[in-house]
Amino acid sequence: MIKNSKQRSYLKGLAMNLTPIFQIGKSSITPELTQAVTEALEARELIKISVLQNCLDDPREMASTLAERTHSEVVQVIGKKIVLYKEGKDNKKKIILP
Repeated sequence: MIKNSKQRSYLKGLAMNLTPIFQIGKSSITPELTQAVTEALEARELIKISVLQNCLDDPREMASTLAERTHSEVVQVIGKKIVLYKEGKDNKKKIILP
């Protein structure tokens, strides 16, 4: 759980070096995409998603919808890039927030 702006900026810094692992196209958010994002968040905790030009939906709305469906948090949305974070289980945390 992101508690303050210091933690959010720390995650933004980590996300700068990430490459997007998902691309959202014209089919927008499908149940299969939601499931894949959930699995990726459990494995990595912090992921970046790219929204393609042919997707007509607003990236900010898509980010909040994905975060709601995957029980994660939106770290940032810049242009057509979405960064999501979901804290791992206590014994498997990969990212330790300051």
